[in-house]
Amino acid sequence: MSDHTLDRVAIGRWLAIWAGSLFLLVLIGGGTRLTESGLSITEWKPISGVVPPFTEAAWTAEFEKYKQIPQYARLNVGMTLGDFKGIFWWEFLHRFAARFIGGLFVIPFFWFALRKRIPRDLLPRLATLGVLMGLQGAMGWYMVASGLTERVNVSQYRLAAHLSLALVIYLLTVWTADSLIHNRGSTVASSRQSEEARARGWLGALFGLAFATVISGAFVAGLRAGKIYNEFPMMGAGFVPAEYSSITPWWKNLFENAAAAQFDHRVLAIVTLFAVLAGWFRLRANASPALRMRMHLVLGAVGLQVALGITVLLLGVPVLVGVAHQAGALLVLTALTLALRQAQTA
Repeated sequence: MSDHTLDRVAIGRWLAIWAGSLFLLVLIGGGTRLTESGLSITEWKPISGVVPPFTEAAWTAEFEKYKQIPQYARLNVGMTLGDFKGIFWWEFLHRFAARFIGGLFVIPFFWFALRKRIPRDLLPRLATLGVLMGLQGAMGWYMVASGLTERVNVSQYRLAAHLSLALVIYLLTVWTADSLIHNRGSTVASSRQSEEARARGWLGALFGLAFATVISGAFVAGLRAGKIYNEFPMMGAGFVPAEYSSITPWWKNLFENAAAAQFDHRVLAIVTLFAVLAGWFRLRANASPALRMRMHLVLGAVGLQVALGITVLLLGVPVLVGVAHQAGALLVLTALTLALRQAQTA
């Protein structure tokens, strides 16, 4: 194996590890949201913010800052310092993990770069990941800032944007790592190559549908819509909630009506399940063994995610099950990304 190939595989393994850390970071963010901890730190200090409060005076100062925002006045008035520490540590963990994982990208990047081991064609992709990572930090603060003045929580629009950018970074990393580690060239027959080439459109559509479903879940989270209609498949007296179109103009119901957001998320999830089932039946017979295996993973991940979604709804969104549901969403998108990349190699 040539040095050039070894470098590509080594970079791919580094990115695979980094993708795993990004996976964990998204779950920590989900836990921070589910515990209503995201507004506990009211300032953005990229450097000094890495050090938590250690003295009682420092803790009291942080608590006093939190008392100045609407969330405390409207939802948590009377909270003790001990209660505040509980939510503070969630948000601190999220911010600290983001900085640490940023270092897991920057330090190896410069290590490879200084040794001139980064192939020229990879530099734009890696530079894009670095820029997106910086933008994600700014987006995170932009989201938090929306809940510090008038609202008691962050804007669902900014929450969806923050999650969307996190997913783009994660999935781009997964795609790149897989292409570097497993790109051995296509050796399948031309007829099978043609079949897998036709599969790209179908898999691309499935990916788009699954991505839209996940982002619709961000609106469910932002509107706390999982706390209502904790039943399935009914929503009150019918399948469609009575207040589905209660906001005008009508399109605002999609993004600002909690009942509508939950209903839309349910519908998208079920449509995704049946679309994946159809795709699995359509592609499995003529696909290569590698693509067939990845389609099995897609089907398993979607089935698990639907089960988790119904469970978290019926239980009223407990934190651990909610985080598991978010992990399931990442698994679905990961499996679809790997399947789509496999089809792209045909």
